[in-house]
Amino acid sequence: MTNRPVVLVTGLGGLIGGAMRAHLADRYELRGLGRRPGPAGVPWTAADIADFDAMRPAFAGVDAVVHLAAVVGSQADFDAYVRGNVVGTYNVFEAARRAGVRRVVFASSGATISGIEKEEPYASFVEGRAPSAPMLTHLSPLRPSGVYGCSKVWGEALARHYADEHRLSVICLRIGAVKKEDRPTAPRDFSVWCSQRDIALMIGACLDAPADLRFDVFYVTSRNRRGYRDLEHAHTVLGWKPVDSADTAR
Repeated sequence: MTNRPVVLVTGLGGLIGGAMRAHLADRYELRGLGRRPGPAGVPWTAADIADFDAMRPAFAGVDAVVHLAAVVGSQADFDAYVRGNVVGTYNVFEAARRAGVRRVVFASSGATISGIEKEEPYASFVEGRAPSAPMLTHLSPLRPSGVYGCSKVWGEALARHYADEHRLSVICLRIGAVKKEDRPTAPRDFSVWCSQRDIALMIGACLDAPADLRFDVFYVTSRNRRGYRDLEHAHTVLGWKPVDSADTAR
């Protein structure tokens, strides 16, 4: 028997899922849901999140869900985004609701606002050619980048709906650039990079947040000197502060 909270993670076999296993496995009983077989030793349901009947049994007996699975990047075709990020995200929220899950942590993306990087001073700032740019907060207008960013805006809107209509606690994380190398690999990363440790600890802070936190949106990057996405809101509400920085990562 275990007293650890049971957390179902869609996409647990991916990069951020691996960071969760590395940093959070001692705090939570992690279960996985994905289309392909999962890591050895992890309870796993092999199903596509776009197939509601196939994936729904994975939600039984779960305290919280972390929804990481998604079609990412800018190169996928429209139907893939719809199936993975629109239909799949709806299925996750609905399955969580029906199973009586108390909280869903939704992996949104900085792509919900990164369209602003096409404009000055942000375009120059992220390339290191401008000294400053106004900080964006969770209250700043959305500026999605590509269909992928738009699909994550849909997920945040759906999260708000489920929080309001069904009283499900949903926390949306606008995650920065998490890299397999776990270090910056391009000039823009010095603005938006997020270490694997920082995203894992942020997810843990969301899982541990008080039950009366019904809905919120947080940016998640490391402590980057050229950052333009507000991290103080996460510190105020969750007590989370990044421990890594693009400026010192090697």
